[in-house]
Amino acid sequence: MEVGSISPAPRTVEEIFKDYSGRRAAIVRALTADVDSFYAQCDPEKENLCLYGHPNESWEVNLPAEEVPPELPEPALGINFARDGMNRKDWLSLVAVHSDSWLLSVAFYLGARLNRNERHALRMQLQSIDFRKRLFSMINDLPTVFEVVTDRRQSREKAGMDSGSKSKLSTKRSSDGQIKNNSKTVDEGYGEDDDEHSETLCGTCGGNYNADEFWIGCDICERWFHGKCVKITPAKAENIKQYKCPSCSSKKGRQ
Repeated sequence: MEVGSISPAPRTVEEIFKDYSGRRAAIVRALTADVDSFYAQCDPEKENLCLYGHPNESWEVNLPAEEVPPELPEPALGINFARDGMNRKDWLSLVAVHSDSWLLSVAFYLGARLNRNERHALRMQLQSIDFRKRLFSMINDLPTVFEVVTDRRQSREKAGMDSGSKSKLSTKRSSDGQIKNNSKTVDEGYGEDDDEHSETLCGTCGGNYNADEFWIGCDICERWFHGKCVKITPAKAENIKQYKCPSCSSKKGRQ
């Protein structure tokens, strides 16, 4: 299979999005359903290897393209070298983040030519930035590869997670101090959990709880916050044994 292959001449936002979706599906499969095969192919003893996703939803681990500059932007180089030096799950998450970056770079590389092609096809006098906005909007409706990989990891490990975690995706402390397990994957949805948290407000912005957003609770003041408001991601939250919100952290510093 040709490294970094392009689907036949994408000419519209929809065609580029189809190309993106195929490549994304391939990488998601490599890092989830086919993860054992992917892991085995990333031998640290081999040369610099890259993970490629193709528009037909197939993936491969291969050397980078020989031509300079390459036909398409290149994915992260040498992913195999870090394989044995990191925890397997952390390594897969790192590959996922770099893969997201590569997918976006390919999509917008193809989108650079949209202005001429799609304007001619639709006979519309629009600027290329409008097409890029449409393309990004369509891409943004899909979860990133990193989100898919880490959600899969969280669902597998929820039975062994620290009972002190205050993530909305994992646990909630009731008024009597007991821990309620609310861990659910994105596909399972939140159901009754939506009603339970419907009156919860973010301690920073005052926004209402939304099951589609990541939240984290302070172990000191027991207020809840949007992860984005306190700059905490699901990946960071996994490594926090006791979370202190910015307000509680600053209070301790003044004492």
